Amino acid sequence: MTGTLYLVATPIGNLEDITLRALRVLKACDRIACEDTRHSRKLLAHFEISRPLVSFHAHNAQARTGELVAALQAGRDIALITDAGMPGVSDPGAELVAACRAENLPVSVIPGPSALTAALALAGFSEPRFVFEGFLPTTGRRRERLAALAPEERPVVLFEAPHRLLRTLADLSTHLGAERPVVICRELTKIHEQVWQGSLSEAIAYFESTPPRGEFTLVVAGAPALPPEPPTREQLQTSLEAMIASGLSRSEASRQLAAQTGLPRKEIYRLSLTLEADGGSK
Repeated sequence: MTGTLYLVATPIGNLEDITLRALRVLKACDRIACEDTRHSRKLLAHFEISRPLVSFHAHNAQARTGELVAALQAGRDIALITDAGMPGVSDPGAELVAACRAENLPVSVIPGPSALTAALALAGFSEPRFVFEGFLPTTGRRRERLAALAPEERPVVLFEAPHRLLRTLADLSTHLGAERPVVICRELTKIHEQVWQGSLSEAIAYFESTPPRGEFTLVVAGAPALPPEPPTREQLQTSLEAMIASGLSRSEASRQLAAQTGLPRKEIYRLSLTLEADGGSK
């Protein structure tokens, strides 16, 4: 019998947010893989959980993955946790999950707190879709990613560290526009939780006078939808020909096409008169 990899969500701030199922799994597993053993040891001690810990983070994930897969194949149950929130989101957990899938090892998720969904709920944007970018690249493709986000009509969710917040706000203002609305969530579920909203230019001014502290989740409003381009003369002619060929009169075809495009009916009717005769339709 092989073991199971459990992806266990842990609190993003308030320890009361952990689930009963998460506690049960953490107490029962053979080993807990975590980003920072010192940080996770405090969490586990709070709930009186004593299990062997092994570090699993961006700097050792490649080497550690084989070790954890071997333990699972030997029948050990392993819980994967991060410093906060859901494993596999903006951390190397996805690599371990992929390795388990490749070896047909069972993976089970224990859902729970997430800064992503918490910030989206607090933002209050009505658009039901969104884009999750996690942390922007600090070098290399950063400009490319910002340029790609500029026309995005869905809200964009970003994570950012306090020492990079002002740089990110300035870059977002440059590429997305200084007046683009943004909701900035700080220290979610913690004692000093803060939700700030305004434009990107206002955010820069605020955090220049109020030094950023804690972890930040940004929800940037999507770009305004561009009005559809009006159809070309050739496209209108093609539509008119098809409608008239289906049996509609020039007048009725012009009326329907005007309703579809928002163009003046008289203008479309004059265009219909330039088409070949359609057997006498008026």
